[in-house]
Amino acid sequence: MNIENQKEHTEITYPLTERPDAGTTMEVAPGVRWLAMPMPGSLGFINLYLLEDIEGWWVVDTGLSNDQTKTLWEKIFADELQGKPVIGVICTHMHPDHIGQSLMITNKFQCPLYMTCGEYYQARAFSSSGGFSHNNWIGKKFYKQAGMPDDYMEQIEKMWSTRAAEGMNMPTMSGGFERLEDGQVLTIGNNDWRIVVGSGHSPEHACLYCPALKVLISGDQILPIITSNVSVHPSEPNANPMHNWMTSHDHFLKVIPDDTFVLPAHNLPFYGVKARLRDLISHHDDRMLAIEEACIEPKDAKELLPVLFSRELGPPQMMMALGEAIAHVHLLIHRNRIERELNDEGVYKYRSIDPTLARRAHPNDHDAPNEAPTYV
Repeated sequence: MNIENQKEHTEITYPLTERPDAGTTMEVAPGVRWLAMPMPGSLGFINLYLLEDIEGWWVVDTGLSNDQTKTLWEKIFADELQGKPVIGVICTHMHPDHIGQSLMITNKFQCPLYMTCGEYYQARAFSSSGGFSHNNWIGKKFYKQAGMPDDYMEQIEKMWSTRAAEGMNMPTMSGGFERLEDGQVLTIGNNDWRIVVGSGHSPEHACLYCPALKVLISGDQILPIITSNVSVHPSEPNANPMHNWMTSHDHFLKVIPDDTFVLPAHNLPFYGVKARLRDLISHHDDRMLAIEEACIEPKDAKELLPVLFSRELGPPQMMMALGEAIAHVHLLIHRNRIERELNDEGVYKYRSIDPTLARRAHPNDHDAPNEAPTYV
C-alpha cells in the first residue's frame, strides 16, 4: 500500500487507521511491510517491520520473548515471506519488546544481528545480571535517596517476577553483532537506509531513514501519542538522559524532512514529525518548569511525583515515575536551575535556585499531569 507524501504538516495525521491482524503483514511503502505483535497492558501491541531485499528480508525489531510472539513469528515466516529467508535482524534498541525474539530469529536463519554498540552491550550486561541493579546495595541506596521506604525493594522484586512471566524480562542475546553507527547507510533492495541515532530513552537508539521512500522507522525515539519513558536508573544514578533526549529532538528536527512518513514502534504510522518533535520538547520544558515551581520548598523525588502524574502508582509505575522525575531534575541541575542536597536521612532534597523563576513561572497554566508513566 503506497502512502502519498504530503508537503505541510502543522499537526499529526494518520493515513492508516487500523493495524495488521496478528500473524499478517501490510505493505506501507514499496518493499516495507508492517506487522504488529501483542503486548500486555494498555499498549496492546508493538509495531515491527520487514524490509524486502533481493535475496530475502530484514526484520526491524522482534517483539517480546514469550511463546505467543514466537508462534506468531512462525506464522509470518510461513505465510508472509514469499519463500525467502530472513537475512538480517535490526534492533533499534535494547528494551525487551524490541529484542525479545532476536536470538530465535538469528539462530533460525543463521543471520546477523545489527545494533548500535551501546545498545548491544547494555542488553548483554542486563541479560547477564538479571536486572537493573534493583536487587543489591546500589538499588537500595538509589531508592532511599529518592525518598522511598525500606520495603520498596521487596515490592520491586515481586514486580519483576510478574514482568518476567509476561515476557518483559531481558532475554539472552546473540553472541555477536554487526555494529550500527550514526550516518551509516544500509543498502536494502533498491533503497538506501541511513542510520540516525538518538538517545535518552535508551543509550544509542537507531532509527532508519530512507530518503527515496521518505520513510522513517522511528522505534521508540518518536511516537505520535505517548511519550517514551526517559529515566535515571540505579545502574547509572547520576546520568542525565533528559539532556540527551532533548538534544536528540533538536537533531531529528534538523535531519528529518517534514514530509516523512513515520513508522513508530507504538501507536499508528503518521505524518507530522516536526510538529511531534516540537510538542515533545515543549512538554518536557513545561514539566521541568512545574518541578522548579514545586521545589521552591525542598522536595525529594517521591514528593515530585504528583507534579508529573495524576493517579496513584503501583510498584511498576512507581519505579518508572521516580526515574522520570529524577531525569527531569538532573537536567534542571545541569541548567543551574535546581540544586540537590543529601539530608541527614540519606535522601536527596531538590531546591530551586534560579532567580528568574518568579518571572518565568505560571503555576496555574501547565499541561495536566500524565495519568501514569508508560512502559515504553
